[in-house]
Amino acid sequence: MRGSRGEHGSSSMPALAVLLILGAVAVIGILGNDDDEPPPVDLTVLAASSTATTIATAPLDPEPYAATDGIVVHPRSESALYSAPDGDPFAKIGPKQFGPTWLPVVEQTDGWVRVLLPSKPNRSTGWMRDDDLERASSPYLIRVHTGSRTIELFEKGKRLGAWKAGVGARKTPTPAGRTFLLGSIVDHKRSASPIVLPLGAHSPTLDTFGGGPGTVAIHGWPRADVFGAAISAGCVRVPKTALAKLQRVPLGTLVQIDNK
Repeated sequence: MRGSRGEHGSSSMPALAVLLILGAVAVIGILGNDDDEPPPVDLTVLAASSTATTIATAPLDPEPYAATDGIVVHPRSESALYSAPDGDPFAKIGPKQFGPTWLPVVEQTDGWVRVLLPSKPNRSTGWMRDDDLERASSPYLIRVHTGSRTIELFEKGKRLGAWKAGVGARKTPTPAGRTFLLGSIVDHKRSASPIVLPLGAHSPTLDTFGGGPGTVAIHGWPRADVFGAAISAGCVRVPKTALAKLQRVPLGTLVQIDNK
């Protein structure tokens, strides 16, 4: 009897151990595991995406002529840009460029968005964590056609206006592909156009305009003979009536540039 009781006692110990292990697993499942949290990113070692920088490792836009649903995002603070969801960080972007940074979303997946970037090369994109961002929606779309040298403005699919525009000359073309309205500058010291609307695109042939980076912009022009001509250094010159309407378009709005 004594030996039998000893056998029963020894056999109960593994069962108790199994129960303790299962209980620990259940607690971890309820409370969560710190190992699931993403590792912190050292932003100090990442290059900033801006009109003045080139980020050679940025993934390029896979659909440079596609439309979007109008979603735009704003980083609340300096945030990392990733090569893919849960991929490696390759750069960072801050909450301000020429004004508040608003970027168009071109792709989404659970917890992540892919945005167009203001840095070189043209058509650069990056993935951002959705919880780092503010969201909004722009009902507008700007289309620039370098072949017919026109510009169009749409709101919710309805065309608000179409105008002849001056576009890039043959040696200094306006870059094709989708980009976005990056900023809105009012400077009355600029005689050619006090209002300048920088885009997130760059001249493919010039590194600088007037001492600054070769950022393409939409702006006015004092002479009407440029409208409908391929004459600029890459920017899009528009009449005053067009510029007045375009100035009211929110930052981050998609701009589609094609050769039609």
